[in-house]
Amino acid sequence: MSLRLFNSLTRQIERFVPVHEGEARVYTCGPTVYNYQHIGNMRAYVFADTLGRVLSFKGYKLSHVINITDVGHLTSDADEGADKMEKAAATSGKSAWDIAKFYTDAYWRDIERLNIRQPMKWSIATDYVPAMIEFAKSIADTHCYRLESGLYFDTSTVPDYGRLARAATDAGESRIEAVEGKRHPTDFAIWRTTPPGETRQMEWDSPWGRGAPGWHLECSVMSEALLGFPFDIHTGGIDHREIHHPNEIAQNQARCGTPDSGARIWMHNNFLIDRGGKMSKSAGEFLTLQALVDRGFHPLAYRLMCLQAHYRSELEFSWDNLAAAFTRLKRMLMAAERIPPADVAEVADKRIAAELKAFEEAVSDDLNTAKALTHFEAVLSIKGLDPGRRRGALTAMDRVLGLRVLDIARTDLRIAPAGASITPDEIEASMAARGKARAAKDFAASDRIRDELAVAGVEVMDGDPLGWDWKLSSD
Repeated sequence: MSLRLFNSLTRQIERFVPVHEGEARVYTCGPTVYNYQHIGNMRAYVFADTLGRVLSFKGYKLSHVINITDVGHLTSDADEGADKMEKAAATSGKSAWDIAKFYTDAYWRDIERLNIRQPMKWSIATDYVPAMIEFAKSIADTHCYRLESGLYFDTSTVPDYGRLARAATDAGESRIEAVEGKRHPTDFAIWRTTPPGETRQMEWDSPWGRGAPGWHLECSVMSEALLGFPFDIHTGGIDHREIHHPNEIAQNQARCGTPDSGARIWMHNNFLIDRGGKMSKSAGEFLTLQALVDRGFHPLAYRLMCLQAHYRSELEFSWDNLAAAFTRLKRMLMAAERIPPADVAEVADKRIAAELKAFEEAVSDDLNTAKALTHFEAVLSIKGLDPGRRRGALTAMDRVLGLRVLDIARTDLRIAPAGASITPDEIEASMAARGKARAAKDFAASDRIRDELAVAGVEVMDGDPLGWDWKLSSD
């Protein structure tokens, strides 16, 4: 069956037809590494990973690139303010290079904890500055103009600018800096010249003076260098749909002369929101993946929470919603543990074949993971069937979902909240001793162990319907 994806450029679901037969080339807008990534940021990478997994599941050879922005992104997502890396360096007293390395490593740890697959290439923006200068030189004469502050792209020189955003709206234009001398409100910086008397930690010589590239330039340059123009799919958060990605399209069009010279399909995940609005670092407080772990939640519970909603829908975060996803993950793991060990066999049973077909239909329908999960759970619950066949089907499905249900044990999901005075291994030892005391009808010893665990913040869950025995308080 064909893969159908929603193209933000046309606002329609389209059949995926690769540029190169049998291949899928995907570029994902990666993080700006001036701070930790919040869980709203990480939703974008769960989505991009799911897309890549579906493309692999459908038999395509996947070439996936994710960039690391360590220069050029200003304090606004539009074209204003100081460079985020320079600002972070000035605030911390560390070098911009050290900050980039620290937060890149932190991001990569989160990628691993969420079981997000490694892309073909992590492209680091500062590695491509010479290529950015050459790209800018190739379009400067016909599409750009000079101001004291740098080189600007004239958006009137490409037809149908902003069609990805669907309009040059007042809201969109109000997010762009009103630089004196700009010909049009939507014009944007290709190169930002360092002001006289200032020195940046990250700056390079160029035909337009010493300075740094504009944020929008890097993705055009790296996607062309690593995937070639045209390529198949460009992903990112929905906030990029209004300014950043239209500017990429304009640069690509100026470079190659055709409207579809960059990505053929543009895909955007919606916001993760809390009751106060969308997640944002600008408010000064934001939830990281580590904050969820510190409350005792396994990172895969957050992955499942993301998969439970369609990527184009807003997803509301709450601790209750996360707890519900965690409980669902536990139930999946319990069902998987009841399947006897067996060699993975070819799937021949009609019931499993039907569920696999329905699963493929769901993920082929614009990545409908919420529906796909129900078919995954249906196979988990089938009884009286060869375990090798069940494991074969579940293995194939989990290559898409990435939940590792067949790979991890229930003890792997037990995470001590931050500040806990006792480790999960110590709890298990106490629970084993308590089990022996109860078996010997030594209820005084059993109660003593329970009380000792309670003092350490451990709730003993006698009669828990999930059979998980204990949990650690996160208070």
